[in-house]
Amino acid sequence: MSGVERSPEFSLEDEKRHEPMPKASLEAGMPDQEKAVDEFPEGGARACISKKLWHFVLAQGILGGFSMGMILGPVMAAAGQYFQKKRAAALGLSVAGSSVGGVVFPIALSKMLANPNLTFGWTVRILGFIMVACLAVTCLTVKARLPPRKGQFLIPAAFKELPYVTLIGAMFFAVLGLFTPFFYLPSYAAQHGMSIQLSAYLAAILNGASFFGRAAGGILADRLGRFNMLFGVTTITAILMFCWPSAQTNAPIIAFSALYGFFSGAIISLMAVCFMSAAEDAKNNGTYYGMGMAIDSIAALIGPPITGALVTKYGGFSEAAYFSGAAVLVGAVGALVAKFVSGKGFFSRV
Repeated sequence: MSGVERSPEFSLEDEKRHEPMPKASLEAGMPDQEKAVDEFPEGGARACISKKLWHFVLAQGILGGFSMGMILGPVMAAAGQYFQKKRAAALGLSVAGSSVGGVVFPIALSKMLANPNLTFGWTVRILGFIMVACLAVTCLTVKARLPPRKGQFLIPAAFKELPYVTLIGAMFFAVLGLFTPFFYLPSYAAQHGMSIQLSAYLAAILNGASFFGRAAGGILADRLGRFNMLFGVTTITAILMFCWPSAQTNAPIIAFSALYGFFSGAIISLMAVCFMSAAEDAKNNGTYYGMGMAIDSIAALIGPPITGALVTKYGGFSEAAYFSGAAVLVGAVGALVAKFVSGKGFFSRV
């Protein structure tokens, strides 16, 4: 939700200065909306001295999540300003980079925790040092292109635009069920006989496939239409979610992990470009993106606890998968409705 704070600020201030983003903001986190556990230097610095559960909630949950939103909005807004015709491809490639972290960091964390010469504290510190190095590059390279937007910090009038509001509602449902496998797939695999060592790599498989999905989704969206692609990949993601309980041995579970990572990753990149496309003026890209993601982040917050409650109540994962699949499917239909109310029609390339 912190993205709604920083994205408009980027539009108003950073563009005016025409200089790299403020280091105070960049040093708070890194551009990745899914891997808040291990990928934020400040949150990691606090986590390395955490002793109790609530310490980790504050350090990695709240501080890490806040810093994530503070960095993601400006980076995405900056990338969107440099492209018009190929904006979807540019944003897809930009957000695909976060999937690399989702592959590298779980594996690195697992290896370092298994090393008897490294404590948990130093494991987290090492990851934090890597973050600082990566963010230093970001501080030096991310710049605004357009002059500042004049007017209010937010754009309340945007919520009077039916296509934009419909898109926000659609993606709220999609996000509500989207991240269930990211939380529960390793436990599901272990329950069905997969070794702990192999199940630990499922997150890396999900994120590795997500890299290609995010990039491909953006590239194809410029050819086939952004809303068309969003509807397509969201529908396929919902179908995969419904098929999840049928994967009960190692090979199908791994295949599901790869396919789900690919198509769900495309949703992430296409959400960004569709939110930005709702803004008629490119100077408002960051604000439209930040406001939309701030609202939909509530779904990311409440979705996993809901599915977790279903797993606990029924003692299995089928009900959670069906709930998540239904939510994502509602999001797919909503994306199609958002395209229709934009006045372009169902069959246009939008």
